[in-house]
Amino acid sequence: MSEIKNIVFDLGGVIVDINKPAAIRKFREIGIDNIEEFLDPYRQRGVFRGIEDGSISREDFYEEICRLTGKKIDSREIDQGWFDFLMPVEQEKLDFVLELRRKYRTLLLSNTNAIIMSWARSEKFSPAGKPLDYYFDELYLSYQLGCMKPDLDIFHKMIELSGINPEETLFIDDSEANINAGSSLGFKTFCFKKENRFQEIKDSL
Repeated sequence: MSEIKNIVFDLGGVIVDINKPAAIRKFREIGIDNIEEFLDPYRQRGVFRGIEDGSISREDFYEEICRLTGKKIDSREIDQGWFDFLMPVEQEKLDFVLELRRKYRTLLLSNTNAIIMSWARSEKFSPAGKPLDYYFDELYLSYQLGCMKPDLDIFHKMIELSGINPEETLFIDDSEANINAGSSLGFKTFCFKKENRFQEIKDSL
């Protein structure tokens, strides 16, 4: 078995806990009564997928939400729905990533969008006042790459851009479908669930 040299983390459900009910409440409040048809913890649908796979811009997303609801909605209200999807970040997790980074190359592979990243790449992201980029060597984001997990294309793009060897890489995600995709390409995998502790990741290396 190859020695692990790299660790690839997911964002939502691993680094940041997800609060889907809060996001649903907010999007219903602004007028999207059928929000559950669009919003998923792992991979969104419809216009919500469009902003995450990069097929529509942030501005087009706002326009489409206004069209869906039949009313003009302030973009900050729409943004808040996405922000409510994510729980406050635990500094302990981020410090653990920094600890691993002393020995391993740390990457992030996430299905996400420009709205969430406007928060994650700011000082508001962590209790320490550091942005997401501070904790990782590289970020690979679905809306920038033009594809989403569990499609193999996003893994291939990350491999090509980073130059990592999957057999020397631990991939951590909370979605079974994403884990299976990673396994099929030779990644060592860890399916992270709410009951797991970050120490278990270290123990698996």
